[in-house]
This record gives sequence, C-alpha cells and structure tokens, in this order.
Amino acid sequence: MPNVAELVTGATGFTGGHLARMLVGRGHQVRALVRDRSKAADLEAAGVELVEGDLRDPHALDRAVAGIDRVYHIAAMYRQAGLPADTYRAVNALAVRDIIEASARAGVKRVLHCSTVGVHGDVEHPPANEDAPLRPGDVYQNTKLEGERLAREAGQRLGIDVTIARPTGIYGPGDRRLLKMFRGVARGRFPMLGPGTIYYHLTYIDDLCEGFRLCAEHPAGAGRTYILAGGEVTTLNALVALVAEVAGVKPPGLHLPVWPFWIAGAACEALCAPLGIEPPLYRRRVDFYTKSRAFDSARARTELGYAPQVGLREGSRRTLDWYRAQGWL
Repeated sequence: MPNVAELVTGATGFTGGHLARMLVGRGHQVRALVRDRSKAADLEAAGVELVEGDLRDPHALDRAVAGIDRVYHIAAMYRQAGLPADTYRAVNALAVRDIIEASARAGVKRVLHCSTVGVHGDVEHPPANEDAPLRPGDVYQNTKLEGERLAREAGQRLGIDVTIARPTGIYGPGDRRLLKMFRGVARGRFPMLGPGTIYYHLTYIDDLCEGFRLCAEHPAGAGRTYILAGGEVTTLNALVALVAEVAGVKPPGLHLPVWPFWIAGAACEALCAPLGIEPPLYRRRVDFYTKSRAFDSARARTELGYAPQVGLREGSRRTLDWYRAQGWL
C-alpha cells in the first residue's frame, strides 16, 4: 500500500484533475473532494478515492481530510457572470481557512494552497517576484488574496505547515481558458488589440503539477510562498507568432485600438451581469492585451528545485494537438 495519503480539492477541474492523476501515477493514495460524484467518473477510474461534499460544509471537510497526510487545495471560484461577491469570498477565502482548520484537527502534515499571480495585478516592473506589490484588480483576485491571508493566519495559529503557490497562466491539453486564443490564431481570426508588446507568461500543466508536488513535499516549503512560472516569458506578439507557426498559419498582422473594446466590455458587463447572463465581452478579456504578466520563479527554483521541462513550442504543439482531437479547431 502507498504510504502517503493526499487530498486534492478541485479535482474535477483542469488543474486539480491533472494533479490528482499525476499523484496516482507516482504511487500515492489520492482522495478528491467533489460536489458531484457523477462528474468524477474518470477520476475514480484512474484510482482516485471520491468523497462527495461541498467546500463550504464543515462536515464534508472533516470526512475529506480524515487519515490524510497532505492536502492540495486547488478548488476556487473563478470569474462567472452574475455571482455575488459573497460567493467568491465563501469559496476563495473562508473555505481556505476552514480546510486548514479541518486539516489541523485531522493531523495533516502540510496544506498546499493554490493562489494566483493575479494578486500582484498589473506588473509595473517585470519580472515580479513574491515580494512585488500586491494590487488585486477584481473580486476574484481580491478574494484570492484574502484566502492567502487567512491561510497564513490559520497555519500560524494552529501550528500546521501551510505553503502558498501562485501560478502564472496555465495551459496544456484539457485547458479551455486559452482555447479562444489558440483557435483564433489557428483559424487566422485572432483579434490583436493594441501593440502586443506586453509580456505574457504561461506555465505548462505538467510543470505546474510538479511544482505543486515540490511545494507540498519539500521541507523548505513550510510557511513559504512561491511563484510557479514556465521557463519562458515572451511578449504577446511573440507568443501569438509562435502559436501561429506551430499551427502552420500566418500570424495576425492587424492591430486594433484597445479603448473601443474596453468601453464595449464595460457596457456588456453593466447590461448582462444583473440578469445573470454571460457577457459576450468582458473588460478582463481586454486586459489580456494590456496588462503585463512576467514573473520570476527563482525562489522556487532555488529552494525547491523547481525546473520547468516543457518549452512554449512543445507545450503549444501538445495543446493544439489536443484541441484538434476534440474537434475544436
């Protein structure tokens, strides 16, 4: 029998699912807390034990952490239209505190909490490290930052090791957040807003999961915060050109002004959000073209031995191949 028992939250999502399957592949005993067991059949088939319940239910948390050595808390409420701020706070902040408290009661050795580099906001002086200014810009980023604070406080109060990871943009087979970019570039219909000179920093899913493992297992990680980033950072222009080259198409040559789309995004949000309708355009989607994202993961490399293996070209090829296999290109 494996001698390590680990809990993964958010395992029905892209990142948590990859992590859970990777840990099973390494011979670990893996449990997942899932809200809907019917959506986790692939995890169960892969050897993941399922516990049904909600992060906001203390009894479900107690069941999930019983007999567990390490917790990987990946679950989060991402940006969705029409959700009140209280919902984001309940999942992204208060549930973080609750799962650490439950873990401490159960004798868990360490909790790895997944945050986001989004807590740094727009990076004025790239690349940013863990000590860069914290400037969250929306309810998601604000509640993720509150979750970090509550995690540290609970860890110190209860004497349990807590490590915080801040990933950069995650991509790879299974991801859908960057599907629009990859598909738009591959089809020659990607709208480039602004000059495209801002930095963009991606992390391939396999490298990120290995970074999570190091954060949770390495003795040096206790009480620390780490940025987990891919080995290459490019401008948005260079990233789009690389994806186009891998896809075998010409990169987009037309650059449109940003401000009309930002105003349109604000109008769409104002009209759609009260009705609970997904706006066709968000200001945050426009931010994709205007906010620099370049990060320094030297702390994780030095203290944990974090060493991303998958370059942007190979990662883009694997991602495009997966999208084609799904019939999405």
